[in-house]
Amino acid sequence: MPELPEVETVRRGLVDVMEGARIDHVVLSRPDLRFPLPERFAERLAGKRIEALGRRAKYLLADIEGGLVLAMHLGMSGSFRIESPQGAVVPGVFAHPRSAERLHDHVRFALTTRDGADASVVFNDPRRFGYMSLIEREGFDTHPHFSGLGIEPTGNALSGAALAPFFAGRTAPLKAVLLDQKVIAGLGNIYVCEALWRARLSPRRASGTIVRKDGTASQRLVRLAEDIRATIADAIAAGGSSLRDYRQADGSLGYFQHSFAVYGREDEPCKRDDCRGVVRRIVQSGRSTFFCPVCQR
Repeated sequence: MPELPEVETVRRGLVDVMEGARIDHVVLSRPDLRFPLPERFAERLAGKRIEALGRRAKYLLADIEGGLVLAMHLGMSGSFRIESPQGAVVPGVFAHPRSAERLHDHVRFALTTRDGADASVVFNDPRRFGYMSLIEREGFDTHPHFSGLGIEPTGNALSGAALAPFFAGRTAPLKAVLLDQKVIAGLGNIYVCEALWRARLSPRRASGTIVRKDGTASQRLVRLAEDIRATIADAIAAGGSSLRDYRQADGSLGYFQHSFAVYGREDEPCKRDDCRGVVRRIVQSGRSTFFCPVCQR
């Protein structure tokens, strides 16, 4: 499943064609994806303008005039294709490319862009684990998809002070707490491993050990928050990781995977200049964890 930087990369690839566009009509090839599409889905969107295209955790959010939010989740294999009268965007070369077969085109948004051009945005998903919801903006924060989500890891809201209450007194491993979506929204396995390496913290370390006795953040927790933000920012700037069959909205590869410090590097030397450790892989809660047992304590 794409992680937050991949979803943000897709959003940036779609924003120029979708933001400010009018939805002329919506074509559905089936009534459901992972879940049934909302009742009167196409009818409720037709003729409406997309006021903004945002993101919350791993969801793409299109604010629709009239107070609706179109929430879109890519699932395991979902992707968007941008088409115009000049042709579709040419896909890049991928190690594990996503399907380009029209058989898997499930939702087509026919648009008139803010510049007056005709375009379509097509959702393709061979496994159909993706899904779309229509949510009233007034009830967005209490919707089941979003009511329990934690802090976004892309802004200053993520800080040691903000994280301290979630870590204080906890014996659960750091990795488990960081993957809890109620703590940090959208942070996934790859970037937890990378951030913990940057912060020199072991994924097995008890979470409560980086909070002071008075419940405030230690310098280790302050640094961890900073390193999470930096890891996510670097991944977004690089266009995401492009692991397995993920691709950007314009079909090109991301390149962050070429600079992974630990993820997927089992038995390779630690990349830290002052460390002679070797990257290890362990399993925590059914997920692979990569770390250096020498410099991560």
